[in-house]
Amino acid sequence: MRKRILVLCLIVSGAIFIFQNRAVISEEQKQPFTLGPLKLEAKQAQPAADDFYEDIELFTDTLTLIRSEYVEESKYKDLIYGALKGMLSSLDPYSQFLDPQAYKEVKVETEGEFGGLGIEIAIKDGLLTIISPIDDTPAFRAGLKADDRIVKIEGELTRDITLLEAVKKLRGKPGTDVTITILREGAEKLLDITVTRDIIKVKSIRRAKLLDDNIGYIRLSEFQERSPEELEQALSQLEDLGMDSLILDLRNNPGGLLDSAVKVAEKFIPAGKEIVSTRGRINRQNMVFSSSLRGKHRSYPLVVLISKGSASGSEIVAGAIQDYHRGILLGTKSFGKGSVQTVIPLADGSALRLTTSKYFTPSGRCIHDKGIEPDIKVEFEEAELKKSTEKDSVFEKVKEDTKKPEEKPQVPKEKEQIQLTLEEFMLEQGFYDNQLVRAMDLLKGIKLYQKEKAL
Repeated sequence: MRKRILVLCLIVSGAIFIFQNRAVISEEQKQPFTLGPLKLEAKQAQPAADDFYEDIELFTDTLTLIRSEYVEESKYKDLIYGALKGMLSSLDPYSQFLDPQAYKEVKVETEGEFGGLGIEIAIKDGLLTIISPIDDTPAFRAGLKADDRIVKIEGELTRDITLLEAVKKLRGKPGTDVTITILREGAEKLLDITVTRDIIKVKSIRRAKLLDDNIGYIRLSEFQERSPEELEQALSQLEDLGMDSLILDLRNNPGGLLDSAVKVAEKFIPAGKEIVSTRGRINRQNMVFSSSLRGKHRSYPLVVLISKGSASGSEIVAGAIQDYHRGILLGTKSFGKGSVQTVIPLADGSALRLTTSKYFTPSGRCIHDKGIEPDIKVEFEEAELKKSTEKDSVFEKVKEDTKKPEEKPQVPKEKEQIQLTLEEFMLEQGFYDNQLVRAMDLLKGIKLYQKEKAL
């Protein structure tokens, strides 16, 4: 049926093209008539109606002209695929037409292991932008940062590049190199960074430690299928050691599975409370996700660390915790990726990745393009390490270690444990984290206040 309609459109458009220079006489104009004085009427132009048949005629006219007049012969499928790619990209940076090969590559993303750099990317303000580097990946080790703009890949400009095209250029065989040119805020010039591709295996829980004053620290890097289960195990383990407060680190967490994000949030929010809602144009796209009775929720003091690399699922968790005043958000404004993409397969093996709805926090705040503002804004300061070393002998060791990596002492096996002092934790991770220090101080103050209030 579709082919018949297309053939009919082509026949009609061809006839229009052939006879477009001939006079067209209506039924009323077949008899001779005398022209009277020319009268000009000033009429306001009326907006054209959204007429499918008129607009599709324009499309078929263009298709016919390209086929007949373009300098090189073109195939209908190539022209239609190109039109569909342009159509989807005109909607927003996240909607895409996936040809059969691209659709296969999208399926590879869900397998959790692939040859690449270890970065989450998006189109932001028209530029290819790093949402965040994934922990312990080539991109992370090479020093790529959230909000870096990729202006070139292997010397080729990324202007007007699609996400799928960028992914194809960045991925490759493990062990091969790719050079990307970065525009970084505050940098005096463009940075050329060469990254060696590797098999990317993403862990959900990167660290779970018990620090000073029974303050727990958990680094959640991405929302995967097993994230809620792994988080529950980490929480139980730290609670058995005496944890009475928690720092949940969602910095540079690019998101992941919506269901996992909801299950993570419900560990800190009572049952029956809305976690996030999605709203679209049609009713079936409007959904509400609430906390359930699957497990206990924790009520101890909580600080959530966020950054401009926190997106999607991490913004859902942070937004719910903030709306219910369940904890305090500390860090910098999140990325603002709060839209839902649905992949819809098509008959020929291609597919549409279509934005169908947007995320809203329990209080009704739209996450998309707005992000989540922290309750306490604290910029991450890499220079903080130098400031601290002047006063603290422990961080003097860190300073010396960064100067002479070949002489860096090995951490004793007995120190590779869950229970660490803040100083030991800093030495283990290799840098001074001023945001973590502020979060620790904040929790100590909250617990002191609660203790004094109870007396």
